Amino acid sequence: MTTIAILDYGMGNRRSVEKALERVGARARITRQPDDVRAADGLIVPGVGAFPEAMRRLRDGGLDALIRERVEAGGPVLGICLGMQLLFERSVEHEGAEGLGLFGGEVTRLRTEGLRLPHIGWNLVRFQRPSPLAAGLPDACAFYHVHSFAARPTDDGDRLGVADYGETFASVVVRDPLFGVQFHPEKSSAHGLRLLENFAAICARVAA
Repeated sequence: MTTIAILDYGMGNRRSVEKALERVGARARITRQPDDVRAADGLIVPGVGAFPEAMRRLRDGGLDALIRERVEAGGPVLGICLGMQLLFERSVEHEGAEGLGLFGGEVTRLRTEGLRLPHIGWNLVRFQRPSPLAAGLPDACAFYHVHSFAARPTDDGDRLGVADYGETFASVVVRDPLFGVQFHPEKSSAHGLRLLENFAAICARVAA
């Protein structure tokens, strides 16, 4: 059975991600122990809250280096919501902070053209090209978003899926073995479960 570590740094709905992974047949482990993370077939970085505080917690626990280590070793890593934003170089949220720098680009406030922030609810995501992460999903399907900031990749090739809320923003980013989704797949019904199942399948293939 595929084992996926869910990084426990105190920010993010870890239990709901764990239950969603179990529903798609993966073994999930919420952990901050380096040996557990290294032994897992894949890693999920969840996240709810503010970017600077999240990065402080990752650095204080040495978890930022652990995430980079897993990516450099070719292990699949998926960032969810704030966890996706942390994969970028920096954010302007609050006082601003440096991110993990695994994707080029920064995180800035959504330009909503007067629409309410935070952006909360179901939003259609349009996939730009085929990807194992999107296998079996429609070219456009809805996922549940909760955010006020959006990542702006410097490399257009990193964008896999986009959505619109006042502006068009990157909702799914991919650069194997690194993946990120701005939405919450664990709250996104059948399509969200399929995406997590796809990530588990990617982890299984890499492990094999």
